[in-house]
Amino acid sequence: MPTLAQLLTPLAATEGYNPTPIEGVGVYRSNETTGREPLCYSQGIIIMAQGTKRVFLDNQVYEYNPDNYLVLTLPTPADCEAITPPDGPLLSLVMDLDLSALHELVRIFDECRQTGGANAPSLNAHTLYVAPATRAFNASVVRLAEALNDPLAAKALGPGLKKELLLHALRGPNGASLVDLVRHNTQLSRLEPVLKHVHAHFSEPLDVEQLAALANMSPATFHRNFRQVAAQSPIQYIKRIRLTRARELLSDQGVKVSQAASLVGYESASQFSREFKRFYGQPPQAVTMALQTTA
Repeated sequence: MPTLAQLLTPLAATEGYNPTPIEGVGVYRSNETTGREPLCYSQGIIIMAQGTKRVFLDNQVYEYNPDNYLVLTLPTPADCEAITPPDGPLLSLVMDLDLSALHELVRIFDECRQTGGANAPSLNAHTLYVAPATRAFNASVVRLAEALNDPLAAKALGPGLKKELLLHALRGPNGASLVDLVRHNTQLSRLEPVLKHVHAHFSEPLDVEQLAALANMSPATFHRNFRQVAAQSPIQYIKRIRLTRARELLSDQGVKVSQAASLVGYESASQFSREFKRFYGQPPQAVTMALQTTA
C-alpha cells in the first residue's frame, strides 16, 4: 500500500500550495527548510505526510509531524518554521473547515448523545491545537489522498471523505473547540465572523468598536474575549496581518515599498517602514534588495 507521502507527491507539482480536485483540499510542498517567520494560517486541518512544522503563538510551540495533525479553528497569524526531511520535500495535506458539515456532525452528535472530545466541556477556546493521529484517522487520510488521485472518486466520494476526517477531529482531544464554532453564543462562534472579516478587509480602515458590534459585544468584553482567543489585542492582530501580507508582497511579487504599504492599508509609508522594521528587525527595503540580489 502506498504511503501518504507517495500519494501526495504527484499532486504537489509546484512548491507552495497546490489545489486538488476536491474543493477545500490542497497539498502543500516545501523543498527547503525555512527558519521562523510570520505566516497567516487559515481555518482548517493540516496533516503532515513528510517533514515537521512548528508554530509559535503566545509563548507556546506547537509541533506537528506525521504522528499528529494541526487544527486551526480560526484564522491565525503566527510564526512558523518548516523542517524538510533529507530524503524528500516537506508534504502536507490541507483541508479547509466546512462549517456546514461541522453543523451537521454536531447535530448528529447531539442526537446520539455522543460522549468524548466533542462533548467534553470547553473550558478554554483553542484557536489552534495539535492532536495525535490515530490509526482510524490515518486510514481516513489515506482514503482521501487516494481519491485525490482519481477524478471520479474525488467527485463522487470527496464530500463524504472530508466529513469522515472532520468526524475524527471532533472525536479527538480538544474536539470541543470545533463544536464551539457552531454552538450559539460561544467565544469562538461570536469571534469567528469578526476574524474572517478582518482577514478579508485588512487593507481597509478597521474600527475596533465596529468589530465589537459585529461580535455583538461591548468594546471592553470584545477586547477581553479577543485577547483570550487570539493571544493578542485586536490592534496587534490587525497590524500583524497587514505586515505579514506586506512582506509577502515585497518578497513574492517584488512590489515597491510605498505600494506595499498602500495595498495593506497604511496611509503613511514612513509609519509602515517603522512598524515593519520593529516587527521584522529590518526595513522593508532590505526585503526588496534581497529579492533583487537573488534574481
